[in-house]
Amino acid sequence: MISQSAHSDLVAVVDPDEVEGRRLADRYGASWRAEPGDWAGIDAVVVAAPTHLHRCLTEEALHAGVPTLVEKPAAATLAESQHIVDTAARLEVPLLCGFVERFNPAVVTARSIAVEPVHVTSVRHGPYAPRIRTGVAWDLLIHDVDTCLRMVDSEPKNVWGSTGRYHPTSLPGAEDVSEAIIEFTGSAVATASASRISHRKVRLMTITELDRVIEADLLRRTVTIYRHVDHEAGDDSAGYRQQTIIEIPELVANQEPLAAQWDHFCRLAAGEADMVAERETILPPHRVIAGLCENHPV
Repeated sequence: MISQSAHSDLVAVVDPDEVEGRRLADRYGASWRAEPGDWAGIDAVVVAAPTHLHRCLTEEALHAGVPTLVEKPAAATLAESQHIVDTAARLEVPLLCGFVERFNPAVVTARSIAVEPVHVTSVRHGPYAPRIRTGVAWDLLIHDVDTCLRMVDSEPKNVWGSTGRYHPTSLPGAEDVSEAIIEFTGSAVATASASRISHRKVRLMTITELDRVIEADLLRRTVTIYRHVDHEAGDDSAGYRQQTIIEIPELVANQEPLAAQWDHFCRLAAGEADMVAERETILPPHRVIAGLCENHPV
């Protein structure tokens, strides 16, 4: 993605594993480093390390004045995430958290169409992946919470939900299923569901308004609008007739989400996007997940 972008060149790969690090660096004509070291010649950095390393690596880059894209979650805890955001604000360095679904064409299109959502549901289910053994709330559900918050565009008033732990090879206490219900300061309600023990991969968001339903399939990257119509019975009818009108709008974006995210980050790093507005979007989904986990401690 970085090396293929017209806006960037991959300069260095930082990986303590020399064999893997050099293999990746050589593949893209970059240098390998065991540690970040000297930041000279680096215009931006991506932190794609295990979550427990996010804070130290991200803050090192921020203190060096280097715009940073950190994978979600921003850090292992809400407090650490808050510290990262505060550091970026104090130093006035651009910071982007990797909520890649924000750039999914189906999500972008649905958000541009939605006017007054009253109920949003988001489902992210998939088969078990042995390499990911930590809980699904911080790993997966945070994506759906983020899209729900952005779709409703209101402050959460109450958050509650439930978690389930089932798979024998998951880390002790790591949830395999997580459900969240969010009540907003208006009248809207959102529900988000994440599971890694499903035998079917689903990435689906449904936005209900009083006069229609907008369905966004994040896997197929399609949007469908449904309108239900009741027809009153006439003199020659014993009942009434129901009809569903289906509309498939044209997508307002068609770029691959990771590529779109990277282009946005490059604009952010170049000062062409509002870093304050971007920074303010990072913590809200982290707060919801933290609240959910606090209500259902390990």
